[in-house]
Amino acid sequence: MSKKRGLSVEEKRTRMMEFFFEKKDVFLLKELEKQCQKEKGITSMSVKEIVTSLVDDGMVDTDKIGTSVYFWAFPSKASQNRKRKLLDLENRIEELDSRKKSLTESIDKAKMGKEESVSRTELLTALSEKRTEQSQFMSEIEKYKECDPEVVEGVRKQAEISKDAANRWTDNIFSVKSWIKNKFSFEESVIDKQFGIPADFDYIE
Repeated sequence: MSKKRGLSVEEKRTRMMEFFFEKKDVFLLKELEKQCQKEKGITSMSVKEIVTSLVDDGMVDTDKIGTSVYFWAFPSKASQNRKRKLLDLENRIEELDSRKKSLTESIDKAKMGKEESVSRTELLTALSEKRTEQSQFMSEIEKYKECDPEVVEGVRKQAEISKDAANRWTDNIFSVKSWIKNKFSFEESVIDKQFGIPADFDYIE
């Protein structure tokens, strides 16, 4: 007979948030240890670690009154926090798209043979921002999965938009490399070294 698999950290976090949302009450740590083990299958020894991680992420509130420390989380605030976070991510996307547009215009000027060109720093900074944004979106999806499907779907769509933007920027960089190679007969390795483009530079899957 196989041994029953224990809950992962994310499963414990999700179940604890479900517990708070269902109870809509304030709890001491000892109460959480007892009730979360009984109702959600979270071992009492791991309750403190899980609730602390949720507090650190701003998903659970806490306050010390006298010598007692209380914890709570209500659905209304959680929903507002997720929607506010999604709005922040959308605003960040707009900022990055605006920067991308500006840099793309510089690339177009370079293609026409004018003196203006995109610097090595601008190229790598723009690409790094897009890829970092994609990674952040995926982290957000993992953090909020199973808590609010509607918000998760919104974040997932924004992640796809960020991914597409990053790949369009990657395509622009390849176009510039091709233009430089054809116009000046440079080897790709020379171009990569000049602009600091890594050897494994490629599209995001």
